[in-house]
Amino acid sequence: MGQPDGFIKFNREMPKTRDPHERIKDYKEIYPPLDHQHVHTQSARCMDCGVPFCHHGCPLGNTIPDFNEAVYRGDWEEAITILSTTNNFPEFTGRICPAPCEASCVLSINNKPVAIEYIEKSIAETAFERGYIKPQPPKQRTGKRVAVIGSGPAGLAAAAQLNKAGHWVTVFERSDRIGGLLRYGIPDFKLEKKVLDRRLKVLEQEGIIFRTNTHVGINVSAKFLQDEFDAVLVCGGASAPRDLPIPGRQLQGVHFAMDFLSQQNKRVAGDRIFSGDILAGGKRVLVIGGGDTGSDCVGTSNRQGARSVTQIELLAKPPLKRNEETNPWPLWPMVLNTSSSHEEGVDRKWAILTKEFIGDHLNRLTGLKVVDIEWTIEKNGKPGFVERKDSERIIPCELALLAIGFTGAEKGGLVQELELELDERGNIKTRHYQTNQEGVFAAGDIRKGQSLVVWAISEGREAARAADKWLMGESKLESKDESFVKVSV
Repeated sequence: MGQPDGFIKFNREMPKTRDPHERIKDYKEIYPPLDHQHVHTQSARCMDCGVPFCHHGCPLGNTIPDFNEAVYRGDWEEAITILSTTNNFPEFTGRICPAPCEASCVLSINNKPVAIEYIEKSIAETAFERGYIKPQPPKQRTGKRVAVIGSGPAGLAAAAQLNKAGHWVTVFERSDRIGGLLRYGIPDFKLEKKVLDRRLKVLEQEGIIFRTNTHVGINVSAKFLQDEFDAVLVCGGASAPRDLPIPGRQLQGVHFAMDFLSQQNKRVAGDRIFSGDILAGGKRVLVIGGGDTGSDCVGTSNRQGARSVTQIELLAKPPLKRNEETNPWPLWPMVLNTSSSHEEGVDRKWAILTKEFIGDHLNRLTGLKVVDIEWTIEKNGKPGFVERKDSERIIPCELALLAIGFTGAEKGGLVQELELELDERGNIKTRHYQTNQEGVFAAGDIRKGQSLVVWAISEGREAARAADKWLMGESKLESKDESFVKVSV
């Protein structure tokens, strides 16, 4: 423990963000430059618990008290060494992870948790600044060739681990740039793409080959990759968006959230959108869905100059504080989450059921008919709802963004060509990360279902270890839990 009374002496204090009225004028990250003294103070709050539940909360199994101790001592090189053992990309998770580790922090039983995510980002940024993160190509090559399909967080983590094991790795990406969700799903004000490009440069110098504009199963045969490579790892994400099949869905102005977000990321990168512009400027925007993607739509709409932004959610409004009886620590706290995008301006509404999109004679969206609902418990014990009488109304809007999740893997393309089995949720079915096809593995949202970036990295690491063990008979790659990756050879 760096400072025995640190958790008593110091309060949790996050770095101040740029003024909301100013930051919506650009797409740069909202936080000021790093303050090492502030990070030192926050690391002092770690209690180095005898049973550190933060390990359990983190999908990667980060040894959090150890790197907190290193930060407290000012040994940033040791801190990044510890952190990199379990996390390939702390500069990503330190920015966009909802920090389940903090929810599990023992200090949060009766206090505010240690600022683990902030410390993690600080370690990564200091390490890059001081040159501690540099290319480390493997000393020996196995001669095995592995194809990784998809360059999101799962694919990049898998590629990094497989390359570390000495295999020749080629990553195939259907878009024009590498990064997947990190490139086109996360707005720049949360993750500036120079952070992604910085890491990609390291991966390339370590020997990983990247191929863009390569849609496996469409313009490149998946079976060709099977023939050309010793193993194939599918990390394509759960990219099939959930639709809202209500009357008026075909109206101009109703779009999937990811189409809206990816367009703006391309504009920030300097690209031109030649057709099908989705813009919020001057419009009344309605975001349907209360998760992180919906929040990103709120922040992007405000930056585009929306006339107003309203966000609606089917579920009831969460409480401000944890219910200790029904939602005790260390479970994820089911409380109201207010993101930086919400701070920039939005009218949030809960317990609302969508009924019909309303349009004009030119087939343009003008509003959404909704009704208030009241959540109940059915006789079978499952939650249900009833509509409130006389609550039906129309919310005016010219742009509606569907941010209601994803339904699993896209069913055509490589899934169909390789005849991969799917589970009941529409995800690729695996056993120890291996699909029903010999030598073909899957990881990330395409296997697990829609989840967090930190889970995608964990999935990529574990699948890489499974593939490495299948190729070589054993694997020396790190694993959070050996039992996850017992592969029959």
